[in-house]
Amino acid sequence: MSDSTNRKARSRERILKSAVELFSRQGFEKVSIGQIMKLAKMTHGAFYAHFASKEALYHASVRDTLESSRAARLVKGPLSVKHLTELVSNCWNLQELERKHQPGPETVLFNEIGNENAEIRTLFEASYLRMKKMLETRLIALSRLKKLPFDVIADKSRVILASLVGAVALAKSLPGEQERQHILEAAQRNILQMLGVDQDELDSMLGDVSQ
Repeated sequence: MSDSTNRKARSRERILKSAVELFSRQGFEKVSIGQIMKLAKMTHGAFYAHFASKEALYHASVRDTLESSRAARLVKGPLSVKHLTELVSNCWNLQELERKHQPGPETVLFNEIGNENAEIRTLFEASYLRMKKMLETRLIALSRLKKLPFDVIADKSRVILASLVGAVALAKSLPGEQERQHILEAAQRNILQMLGVDQDELDSMLGDVSQ
């Protein structure tokens, strides 16, 4: 590979890394090409040498996020209960969560709910299906250990995701801090109960997350 090809590949990677960081925090609509290029420390005009459009970059950033998340899950196993509680407690402001984890498919679900852009909706669906699969894997593993008394894994995953994403959407939309926290805490408790966590463990986990 020539030096010029190497430089172009490195520049593309810088843009993509900046895009993943900004898109995962703010979503497609709130991020501009200028912001991405500023974070990448490159000129605005250099963008189109690597990507045809903002949509094309977003697509690449989501694909990168999904693949990175997939690799992490293969190493760590099913979606952990701890990660789920952290998702709920920090979801309306993802900055704290991002200090602990690489962005995952949940970032698209949190940021793009209701987006009417056809391409974004396709990516939203892909992120939803990825999260649903992670939850199903978690629930199947627990069921095999006879820790969970339910039969319909897929429906359980759907309810958990609906509770998670719904809590995020409400928390992001409400101005009052107190009510936001009440919504997130109620969603946490509901999700953990659906995962078969007993009361003592539930109180312990929620106490650890809130500290």
